[in-house]
Amino acid sequence: MKEIHDMRELENTSIFPIGDKNLAFAQYFDGKSYLNMISTQQVAIGNVTFEAGCRNHWHIHHAKKGGGQILLVTAGRGYYQAWGEAPRELRPGDVVNIPAEVKHWHGAAPDSAFQHLAVEVPGEGTSTEWCEAVDENAYSKL
Repeated sequence: MKEIHDMRELENTSIFPIGDKNLAFAQYFDGKSYLNMISTQQVAIGNVTFEAGCRNHWHIHHAKKGGGQILLVTAGRGYYQAWGEAPRELRPGDVVNIPAEVKHWHGAAPDSAFQHLAVEVPGEGTSTEWCEAVDENAYSKL
């Protein structure tokens, strides 16, 4: 599969519009990201695009019942990591099911732009807790 190193390449190959700069959540990302809400009805689905090297901070999707997140990778190369586990490389077509209460992060590889659909799994009493940034030293070794 062809690597996508820059945003122009990703934009030309993506089936979903990249959207605007992700300013609402910028404080929880290291690097530049973009957000285009594909759906805000029934199930929230955001198309999240990461420039090379961009990743979000560790976070937890809390829920009293149900909840969590599903990532559907659409372009580029990135990573997902659950707390206490090794990072998992992600490529187009990969699916990540993240149960509620699992501390995790996801984002682009250091040398590749990355895009995924983030599906918010409906639940009761849902919220997101943003935690610390991903360790720069650990990330740079990916």
